[in-house]
Amino acid sequence: IFVLDGLPSRTFRWSMAGATLLLGAAFGGIWISAADASLRGAYVAFCSALLVWGWQEIAFLTGTVTGPYRKACPDGLSGYPRFALAVRALLHHEIAILLLAAAIAAMTWGADNPLALWTFLLLWAARTSTKLNIFLGVRNFAEGFLPAHLSYMTSFFRRRAMNLLFPLSVTVSTIGAFLLFQSAVAADAPFAAASLTLLGTLAALAVLEHWFLMLPIPFEALWSWAGRFRSGERTPSSRAPEGSPLPVVASP
Repeated sequence: IFVLDGLPSRTFRWSMAGATLLLGAAFGGIWISAADASLRGAYVAFCSALLVWGWQEIAFLTGTVTGPYRKACPDGLSGYPRFALAVRALLHHEIAILLLAAAIAAMTWGADNPLALWTFLLLWAARTSTKLNIFLGVRNFAEGFLPAHLSYMTSFFRRRAMNLLFPLSVTVSTIGAFLLFQSAVAADAPFAAASLTLLGTLAALAVLEHWFLMLPIPFEALWSWAGRFRSGERTPSSRAPEGSPLPVVASP
């Protein structure tokens, strides 16, 4: 997705066409695996849910599905009005996630293998927590990966050393990952052990992602390899995020 998002914007329609084909294949995988409570069913369901999640990621980063508000947050706006405007900037994106979750739920509700639904919901919960932390204020928020047409999003970010939600987010994620791994070790059936291990791994990655938001390290360097594919269509944000002492440059 980083590579495709780094290509010229004229390629985005082809990227979305390919992603939509994969979305259809992913739904097929979820439908087939819902009745398959085996190791193969677990991996098919998990990978299919990741592909569904990937569709909404690329739809957002290409600007295909974002929200009705596509301008920078007005200076001086704070509190609920700022939050409401941020919601408008992401509204269609969030509705798309909700619809995708509903589609997966319809295919897996009461089925022998609901792993695809749990995978998607875990990704949704982790990403929602990340978005709220970035809105409230974090040290790092990888604005360098935002394309030019989404640079206005940085006006809703805050750069802070800490916010009140972060300790709760990390604590809940850490406990959740521990419980999932503990249940995986105690599971008797291979399907249950594999499913819980995969979910536990996602939860552990969510913990790592949250710490990357706050630790004073240049974690964007982990993805610097993607820079070679950048088309150059990256522009500095028109203003620094609220609370930031430094200007934001929307390129690595």
